[in-house]
Amino acid sequence: MIVVVAEKPSVGRDIARVLGCRTKGEGFLQGEKYCVTWAVGHLITLNDPHEVDPKYKKWRAVDLPMLPDDIGTKVIPKTRAQFSVIKKLICDKQTERVICATDAGREGELIFRLIYEKSGCNKPVDRLWISSMTDAAILEGFDTLKPASAYDGLYYSAACRSQADWLVGMNASRAFTLRYNALLSVGRVQTPTLAILVSRAKEIREFVPEGYFTVTADFGDYSGQWFDLNITEDKFASRIKSKETADSIAAKVKNKPATVASVTSEHKRELPPPLYDLTSLQREANKALGFTASKTLKVAQSLYETRKCITYPRTDSRYLPDDMAPRVQKTVDNLPAQYSALTTGIPRVDGALPHSKRVYDDSKVSDHHAIIPTPQRIDPGKLEKDEQALFDMVAKRFIAVFYPAYEYDAAKVITVSEEQSFKSTGRTVTAQGWKAVYPSKRDEEETALPPLENGSTRTVHSAKAKRESTKPPVPHTDASLLFSMEHAGKTIEDEELREQMKGSGLGTPATRAAIIERIIQVGYVARKGKALLPTQKGEQLISVVPPEIASPEMTGQWEKALTQIAQNKRDKKRFMDGIQRLTCFLVDFARGKAPDVFFEREAGKGGQRKTAVPKKNIGINCPVCGGQVQETDKAFGCAQWRNGCKFTLWKNALTRQGGPVLTGTIVKTLLEKGEVPGSTGKVTLEDGLLSFYRNGEEKPVLSVGVLYEKSTAKKAP
Repeated sequence: MIVVVAEKPSVGRDIARVLGCRTKGEGFLQGEKYCVTWAVGHLITLNDPHEVDPKYKKWRAVDLPMLPDDIGTKVIPKTRAQFSVIKKLICDKQTERVICATDAGREGELIFRLIYEKSGCNKPVDRLWISSMTDAAILEGFDTLKPASAYDGLYYSAACRSQADWLVGMNASRAFTLRYNALLSVGRVQTPTLAILVSRAKEIREFVPEGYFTVTADFGDYSGQWFDLNITEDKFASRIKSKETADSIAAKVKNKPATVASVTSEHKRELPPPLYDLTSLQREANKALGFTASKTLKVAQSLYETRKCITYPRTDSRYLPDDMAPRVQKTVDNLPAQYSALTTGIPRVDGALPHSKRVYDDSKVSDHHAIIPTPQRIDPGKLEKDEQALFDMVAKRFIAVFYPAYEYDAAKVITVSEEQSFKSTGRTVTAQGWKAVYPSKRDEEETALPPLENGSTRTVHSAKAKRESTKPPVPHTDASLLFSMEHAGKTIEDEELREQMKGSGLGTPATRAAIIERIIQVGYVARKGKALLPTQKGEQLISVVPPEIASPEMTGQWEKALTQIAQNKRDKKRFMDGIQRLTCFLVDFARGKAPDVFFEREAGKGGQRKTAVPKKNIGINCPVCGGQVQETDKAFGCAQWRNGCKFTLWKNALTRQGGPVLTGTIVKTLLEKGEVPGSTGKVTLEDGLLSFYRNGEEKPVLSVGVLYEKSTAKKAP
């Protein structure tokens, strides 16, 4: 018997159907030769810190950094039953071989290997590697199985990624949480991703708009914008600083003759955009359909797994291998009827599709090729609305890539009147090319200029000055953030390092959507329409962590290293040694160099507040133990509270009897002088009692014990 292990039940059932496995069991399907079972995503995970060592159950700074020799793994409790099913099947005496049929990628490899290791199985393993879930692709995959050892590098890369995230995330999150007494999640990918959003928010806040004026002249059958011949950059050449100057130019040329000083025309070609990888599909679906990155991945996964109408979506390639040409031809022929008019527009030679390096390039295909439709015939009407929209994007891009270039003549005319120069541009389309596939998405084309020659004359019918203003950067969206994550290395100033980081970025196509959702989930980012805006908590986190974890530089290097490990080009121990050094640095930074920053307490369910959070020291010592007094959003207390000091002054302790809300200034004066007079009375602090006296009264109306919990507050007799 050969046991096939898929990643999900839906995929397992498809494979079982193709292999003729029809007998149902608990968590598997049985046939004559094969038995197909499945995971439910991850069944095995790394141990929690307290499972590595009981002392880690309490979050204590003294126990950091946590650098165990072996983190170890555990079965995830809620899916333990399915793990038991797989373990029994693959370890059964009747089982001759095991086939790994989890998703063909880094995480899929990790899912299977952890199950295999945890079960103690030692049966030989083959690897199924397919890019689409059609019956033909599955059968072809089983005909071209490879030994699992061919993918050892991919597993080592996945294991290193998992352990690196554990070491950095667990240690840094604990270190900064303990430092600020606020639940702070820090990660090697999510933190620099957050930093991108925080940087953009800062740019927007600090942006100072600059006003300027432009002047447009109407020559009757065309118009032109004034520009300064001495300024070469277009966007600055037309800007006039003062209204007086702009009005003067407009008045000077109005109703005056004008002469065409120069006419130039340049023929231009725009090649079709390349096929989609996951990131580019997510970006364009966000722009065109308003989908979040996470939604695009979910819909694409459904089109791949359930509908079987697109190829594997979690890819980073935008090219196809050369040997796919026959299958591509069949795919074009089998597209739904609604695309027939577009497919007939593809130029062919002897009936064959064009074969170019812009589409086929083996050197640019890694684990998976670009996302394209499968050859399977489908009825788009049976797809869900979101599935239809995304499939349409994939299908049209697939068609457009075989179309010829979009071509046009770009004209530029300089017209002069009263020694003032005006520029006019126009575009005349000469070949629609691939843009015929997108009739509703054509660029807004400039109006074609009338036939003009040097020396042609016109009259300036009107000239108008208009006030303009520079615009701030726009907030990031899923689309722009995905682009920034993919090209994070481009922001690095060091030219040599920037060159080294080409092809690497923050996360992978398969993980970027989850990273965006994660920083929203932990309260660092909020969605407002399409915009992704950092919260105060998110901005404060970036202000306290070091650049080593907040910049894309190191994370990009890690992703590059993980790719090299997968390709057997880098030693995994060298990578993990670097991760341990970084972990130690982050813990030491949180202890010593992290600045004093106040984190607001977070609202929990029903508006209740969670976790008291200290502010920076207010500059005076605790009267009980000599520690520093710190301010939170509700109280003033001693920084040594973890060591047992219970000195507390609640800000609202006196308000129910008309007393003031305590402020940092009041508390500081109280601790220095013991008394603070005010407009409604005075506040005193003596012998462990905080008291409020109304004006003209000798006895306090309220006294509160400041060395104990709020519940001990009592009204004075």
